[in-house]
Amino acid sequence: MNPPNGPAVAEARLAWDGARGLVPGAPAPDVLLAADSWLVEDGRVRDVEGHRARFARACRDSRRDASDVERFWRDALAALPRTGAWFPRVELHGDGVLALWPRRAPELLGPVRVLPWPDADPRTAPHRKGPDLALLARVKAEAGEAGADDALLTTASGEAAESTTASLLWWEDDELCLPEPGPHLLPGITSALLVRQARESGVVVRHGRAAPEELHDRETWLVNALHGIRPVTAWVGAGGGPAAPAPRAARWQRLLRARARPLPDHRPEP
Repeated sequence: MNPPNGPAVAEARLAWDGARGLVPGAPAPDVLLAADSWLVEDGRVRDVEGHRARFARACRDSRRDASDVERFWRDALAALPRTGAWFPRVELHGDGVLALWPRRAPELLGPVRVLPWPDADPRTAPHRKGPDLALLARVKAEAGEAGADDALLTTASGEAAESTTASLLWWEDDELCLPEPGPHLLPGITSALLVRQARESGVVVRHGRAAPEELHDRETWLVNALHGIRPVTAWVGAGGGPAAPAPRAARWQRLLRARARPLPDHRPEP
C-alpha cells in the first residue's frame, strides 16, 4: 500500500498484515507487550537503529516472530511522513498484532520539576517499554497533582533510577554520571547517545549511585527521545526546593539534535 499521509495519519493506529502491510483498523491495545517511540522532524531522527533494536528485543522477549518484526519495521518506517514533526509509536499488542501509531509530535518541553516518588517502583517489567505505560501515566498524573512535571522512581535501596518518561543523568564536577545498569532500568536510547557524545568529547562517563536528595546540588537531566534534555529546575515534595543550575544543558541539547539523521529510504515489500 502507499504510505499514508495527511492529518488522518495521526488519528488512528495501523495494523500490520503479513500479506497487505499496514492497514487501517488496529484497535487500542487492551494489553501492550512492547512499544517504542521516537521524534521525527522533517524525516530526521536520532538513532532509529537503536529504537529498532530495543523494540525487536522486547518483541523477542514476548515470543513474536523476529522475521515478522523486521518486515513490520521496514513498512512502518516507509509509512512515516517525511515532513512535519511526528512522534510515532510501534506496538506489539497482547493478541500478537503489530501496529503503528503515527502520532503528530506534541509540544517539545524544556525544564522539568521533579517529584521523588515516595513509594516503591510499581513497574512489573522495568526493562521493557510497553507493559507499564498506563501505570506510569497514572504515577505521572499524581506527580502533577503535587505540582511536578514528572516523578523520579527509586530502587529498593533508595537510589535514583529513572522517571516515568525519561532516563536520568547528572554531573559530578566534570564527569557525566548515570545509574548502575540492571533489570530495574529501561535501556535509554537518548541516554546512550549522550554517553557516546560525552566520550567522543573526552568527557569522563561513569556509573554512580545517588539518592534523590543527593542530586539537589548537582546539575541533573531527564532525557528521552521526544524532548531530548530536560534540566531539572526544581525538586517537589518533602525537602524539595530549587535545583542546581544546569549551565551545560543548552549546549548539549544542540549537540544531541545535531545527531539526527534521515530516516532510511525503505519501501514496503510488494
